[in-house]
Amino acid sequence: MATNVKVVSTDLRTTTVKVTPATYLTEILDKACAKWGLQSDRYLLKHNNKQLDLSNTFRNAGLVPGAKLELITKSKSPSVLSIALALPEREASSFGNQRAVEKLPSDYTIWSVLRYFEAQTFQGKNINITGRGVPQISNGQGPGQLYYETPVLQIEQRSFSTFVDFQKTLSSLGYNSGSVLIRLSFKKTERTLVEAMEYITQYFQGEKEQEKETTARAAERAQPSTSNAESKGITLKADGPAEVDGEPAPQPEAAPTEQVQAEPGAMDVDSAPTGNPLVPVSIFSAPSASTPAAARINEPDEVYEPGLAQLTSRQQFLKTAAQNKRLPSDKEIAEKAAAEAARLDAIKSVDVKVRFPDNTSAQWQFDQSATGELLHRAVRNVMAAQQAPFKLILPGPQHVAIRDDSANLIRTYNLTIRTLVNLVWDDSVPDAARKQPFLRQSAAQRAQAIIVPEVPQVEENEPTPAVPQRSDEPRRDVGSKGTPKWLKGLPGLRNK
Repeated sequence: MATNVKVVSTDLRTTTVKVTPATYLTEILDKACAKWGLQSDRYLLKHNNKQLDLSNTFRNAGLVPGAKLELITKSKSPSVLSIALALPEREASSFGNQRAVEKLPSDYTIWSVLRYFEAQTFQGKNINITGRGVPQISNGQGPGQLYYETPVLQIEQRSFSTFVDFQKTLSSLGYNSGSVLIRLSFKKTERTLVEAMEYITQYFQGEKEQEKETTARAAERAQPSTSNAESKGITLKADGPAEVDGEPAPQPEAAPTEQVQAEPGAMDVDSAPTGNPLVPVSIFSAPSASTPAAARINEPDEVYEPGLAQLTSRQQFLKTAAQNKRLPSDKEIAEKAAAEAARLDAIKSVDVKVRFPDNTSAQWQFDQSATGELLHRAVRNVMAAQQAPFKLILPGPQHVAIRDDSANLIRTYNLTIRTLVNLVWDDSVPDAARKQPFLRQSAAQRAQAIIVPEVPQVEENEPTPAVPQRSDEPRRDVGSKGTPKWLKGLPGLRNK
């Protein structure tokens, strides 16, 4: 029996949609958005201040005829779904499991989900879902042409078997949270396998390019040094120099010993960085005194007492923090993220100072392309025990560790112009290795003491609070003898 529901948009426009008990809520959303010229993948439906599950039908959603549905904006961030793929009996017996479960984002298309499950390994094997072919016997004389066998997906009461259906996302089908069960089966088509593969290549060209980019990015992260060498035509060998396009590469000239073994006092703290990013710009020795320099400064107690300006600023901060603030919209969040990305892209170089366990330190200058793997190699270049494991911890309460991978230092860890990093030994390092000097001999000879500049004492003049001045003008409501006019009419005050 057909009935109607009323849909209200975000700008309070209304429309009526005809439904049946078997109509899915996604169809109601599509029809309403089509009338208003909106994209249905950006909105959800709400009824009585409760978000509806769009994967349900009108009957299963518990809605009454003439229900009033409200259109709400959907978050731009995709949610994570738990997807279970139920395999056919033949594949289930071959892989030893009837279901394969993975967690995928809701903006994945059905085709991307199938390709993702194809890339996974079950019991050491891969399952072929999108490239199956079955032979067709012609005239009873042996195997004939291979015909394409298309996957057929059963999701609740709906079936999907065409390439148009495979382009739909899970979110467009109404699945934005929770779990989804997909039952897989196969059906032979009238297309040959060769024709089907060519059609798939053209039909899903965008997703093919995305898969290639993902694979290339993963391969580049796995072997960054090898890919850079091959892109330049360099052939790496185990022994001997490298070859460039079949010709031996020229060997660099040996540096003079006077530059390698520099005197400790001849090193400048703010010297210019060398061409090799593994060579530190500056190396500092451990402080000679056991007491920190900051603890040896005597300051009177009055220095730590807050002044009037600080108290006023603190009060203003507490007053502002107590006020209710509007949450940022998706557009404001996107603009803030874009501004933050532009700020990080504007940083051309960053100075990273690493403090070692024996209180020695070294400083490097990296460009925008520096990675965590480069920083780890630079630290091992000055270590005495280069094989000992360690961790590089950023300052802060969260103790974020810089990983030894291809992650960018500036974009991944939000490093600013100058950053201090603490090196911490791994738990597996023995105590004997911890007590040894951290720097190797050539690096320790270049170390120099840190010179702490003396800060001149400047007396701060606090602004005096403004005292309201008394006005010399007489008050208007006061009589000549100091008696207010409104008191003169009372009994006993007439002759005064």
